[in-house]
Amino acid sequence: MASIPTDPRFAPFADKMRKEGLSESVVAAFGHSYMELVGGASGMIGEDTITGVATLPNLATDIKGVISPDPSLLEQTVVLKLNGGLGTSMGLDKAKSLLVVKGTNTFLDLTAKQVISMRKEFKLGVKFMLMNSFNTSTDTLNFMTKYTSISEDPNLELMQNKVPKIDKSNNAPAEWSLNKHLEWCPPGHGDLYTAMYGSGKLDELLSQGVKYMFVSNSDNLGATLDLDLLTYFASKDLPFVMECCNRTEADKKGGHLALRNADNQLILRESAQCAKDDEKSFQDITKHKFFNTNNLWVRLDMLKALMESKGGFVPLPTILNSKTVDPQLSDSTPVFQLETAMGAAIECFAGAGAVVVPRSRFAPVKKCSDLLLLRSDAYLVDSNNVLVLSPKCNGVAPIINLDDKKYKLVQHLEAATTGGYPSLVGCKKLTVRGEVWLSARNVFQGEVTVVNDSAEPKVLPAGVYTDGTTVDLTSAPGLGALRPTPVRTTPFDDQKPGTSGLRKKTKKFMDGAYLHNFVQATFNALLTVPGMELSDGALVVGGDGRYFNDKAIQVIVKMAVANGVKRVIIGQNGLLSTPAVSAIIRERGPTWKKSFGAFILTASHNPGGPDEDFGIKYNCENGGPAPEKLTNAIYDVTKTITSYKICESFPDIDLASCGSQVIQSGDGSLRVAIDVISSTETHVGLLKTVFNFDAIASLIARPDFSMKYDCMHGVQGPYAYQALVKELGAPVSSLMNFTPKDDFGGHHADPNLTYARELCDVMGVDKAGNPMPEIANPPCFGAAADGDADRNMILGRKFFVTPSDSLAIIAAHADIIPYFALQGGLKSVARSMPTSGAVDLVAKKLNLQFFETPTGWKFFGNVMDSKVIFKGENLSPVLCGEESFGTGSDHVREKDGLWAVLAWLSILAHYNKDASSAFVSVEDIVRNHWTQYGRNYYSRYDYEGVASAAANGVMNHLRGQFATLPGTAFGKYTVATADEFTYLDPIDNSVSKNQGIRVLFTDGSRVVYRLSGTAGSGATIRVYIERYENNPELLALITADALKELAAIGLQVSNIPALTGMESPTVIT
Repeated sequence: MASIPTDPRFAPFADKMRKEGLSESVVAAFGHSYMELVGGASGMIGEDTITGVATLPNLATDIKGVISPDPSLLEQTVVLKLNGGLGTSMGLDKAKSLLVVKGTNTFLDLTAKQVISMRKEFKLGVKFMLMNSFNTSTDTLNFMTKYTSISEDPNLELMQNKVPKIDKSNNAPAEWSLNKHLEWCPPGHGDLYTAMYGSGKLDELLSQGVKYMFVSNSDNLGATLDLDLLTYFASKDLPFVMECCNRTEADKKGGHLALRNADNQLILRESAQCAKDDEKSFQDITKHKFFNTNNLWVRLDMLKALMESKGGFVPLPTILNSKTVDPQLSDSTPVFQLETAMGAAIECFAGAGAVVVPRSRFAPVKKCSDLLLLRSDAYLVDSNNVLVLSPKCNGVAPIINLDDKKYKLVQHLEAATTGGYPSLVGCKKLTVRGEVWLSARNVFQGEVTVVNDSAEPKVLPAGVYTDGTTVDLTSAPGLGALRPTPVRTTPFDDQKPGTSGLRKKTKKFMDGAYLHNFVQATFNALLTVPGMELSDGALVVGGDGRYFNDKAIQVIVKMAVANGVKRVIIGQNGLLSTPAVSAIIRERGPTWKKSFGAFILTASHNPGGPDEDFGIKYNCENGGPAPEKLTNAIYDVTKTITSYKICESFPDIDLASCGSQVIQSGDGSLRVAIDVISSTETHVGLLKTVFNFDAIASLIARPDFSMKYDCMHGVQGPYAYQALVKELGAPVSSLMNFTPKDDFGGHHADPNLTYARELCDVMGVDKAGNPMPEIANPPCFGAAADGDADRNMILGRKFFVTPSDSLAIIAAHADIIPYFALQGGLKSVARSMPTSGAVDLVAKKLNLQFFETPTGWKFFGNVMDSKVIFKGENLSPVLCGEESFGTGSDHVREKDGLWAVLAWLSILAHYNKDASSAFVSVEDIVRNHWTQYGRNYYSRYDYEGVASAAANGVMNHLRGQFATLPGTAFGKYTVATADEFTYLDPIDNSVSKNQGIRVLFTDGSRVVYRLSGTAGSGATIRVYIERYENNPELLALITADALKELAAIGLQVSNIPALTGMESPTVIT
């Protein structure tokens, strides 16, 4: 039975903790600490109450070689790593154990590999656990999935508890309505015992025959499971053993081991428990010789007996910390945070012991100085994945003293070591004062000091620096144009990127540091990706030419250089289509110049101009959009960002002229290359390998062929001109609106029947997709592109091809395209869930792999990269499409409007090889397809600019009918099911929820509802209506007539007119 304080002052705390579901053991332990606080306990341990510990058993001389190690004990042992810390003092916002420490290995990598190595060596199942906190649990468990033999253990995680903060003014529970999460704090690693007891893990381990526990910090890679120590611990039948090291002058301010005079019990005294008058004795390393490494050995059966005798907790001494309830706000409510230390349990176990261990078992990373040492050649990873001191160091680790002000955060160390890590294997002591950039070409021997008292970073020249050297870089040449300047900023609360990046009004991006914050957040997030080095490879930058494109590029370039990027590739005039960026990342070489990613400046089909929309998205090294894990990381940074880096003196780039230039630092140590390239060369060159350009050219040369391609004043113009006019011989008159404009000519560059009216009027197609009889002899083929050139609309003479039909027809004719034919044929097709099922029928007939995904090209990317990235089945070549006029293949990792146009021209060329035969039209091809496969009548209603509250109201209204709609009859249609689409990705096993509401009818018809955010222009409600028909006599209906009854049902069920005030859609496609 837990012993809970009955003092009325504690009652509000007990109630609050129970409402959070915390165990009675946690309540009792916190109650013990609280009563010490209100009881006036100082927590001090007077020098006159203790005696220094004279001697302890020594691992090296008294245990190793003396006691025979017993491997059978491993099956009775659990290794537990404390993993609750975020490393915020070093600038981290994730589990500190996920920091790369050696090569590409994080702390957790090496720890996991050590456990696996020991299991293999002794052929025994050594148990492994992590004590995570609510801050570290998700990231850690996701990371550990790579080690299936560990991650699949249901007992892997022990969750650290949380306890209330205490209002200093009245000792009551602290309240903070702005963020209730901040009313809680971690209780320190002394919570280990309470967490094990209260969660039932202690009993579970004991029931499995586990008797011994070895505990250490996750950032201490020297703390490995030592079989000699385990055997010693077991043979002595001790309840608790602390590993200690000999104190040195460098350790004198830290805690120490002592004997309590009253009962000769070993205890731990921390600096916070030492009165000022006792400081001299506290720091006397000849009297108090040993400090706690936080490597502990615990007998679990004796731990349980102790806790039950004390009322369900270990009565650890309380550590009192004074804070503010919001650590970011110094003027927020002052609070106490009560913590305990697990090592202090040594005073609670009668007969507890301690052992002196070598410094090699104590190698924690508390500062960047520690991290630099471990990353250098002074430490090696041995065959058992243990980080060990290099033999060349002769058993003594170098002392590293980096300037704490200049190297406080990991980001500072990363920026200072982009050229690699210096050689420290021959170094005794390295002192760095000021900001100095080091590299792998720096070799330190003996004791070396480097000084930079200037206000800017200085690069230490390559060379060997010998014992006794002091290098003063204060007056040395600086970085000049490559000098990064940190600029203070504050977070914006609306920078969560969607599936297509971050889109807002242009003026929002132009306001202050809005763009700067997002770009810096992206660079910061990229640094958390294992193996990512911003200095390796190139960054691609370009956009669709909308207003602010040119100025944003200059900002991004200057920030990229400040963040360590050494090569930037920019499209001429700042123009790069979205598919062209993907092509450049994937295709442009040589390898050492390959791109690691790109910033694409686009808001896709949204209007452009100073009063319209702007956007930015990041694409990764595979050429595809950033995955959700990365966009979430970016968003997390945007919420806490305090500064960005920019090279303010870096010259503006001449975007009009192609060519390369190298900008060098003032001291000659650094160089940055800027390549302004042809916007079209790489992409068009790739497409020439995908399609048979000779066959298409023959089609275009036919006297009875004509075409119009409306680029809508977006970025597609230069690509269409290069491919269709220069390469294929089409007359310039075939192109419409092909000069890019920053406002798209004042139009909405969205290729559909509403906004591409100029083209539709030429082609003889009305707003409903029906023929316009009054138009005489329109062109044979028509197409339109959106602002960033990834979308397409296909038209025939007085004939509209729905995006869903377009996808299905390309799939049915894939073998006429060399890209598919020469790879053994099309293998897989994928469509977004709202897209009609037309392509499903083709996939079934041709025995193709089929995937139905949520809307968003990134989901197709997983299918495309199933083998290369995910090491699964090879699903390529792949054809993908969305009903929102997006089509493409795995030649790039974005939808590709020009690709779709060339695919249709290839199909037309296939049917029209004989110039003497009657021309086979787009309409002929589509109607023939319907005859073979049936027709999916399909339409989309877009309600644009809907207030968010009203749009969400519609969706909630639909969700409220999930239980009642099934079985309901609406005329000839009866609802089969109503649900919200959830996607389990078969490639990476990720789950995407809330991907659209579906009302499915018994005859296979359906109505789908989705919300789509469109930057600052409000929300868009999209309603998708589909009916399948295979009766030959019913294949030529007008789409609106075929879907009239079903559309009315869709509006009745959703109640859109009443809930939004919109009587009709903005756009019908």
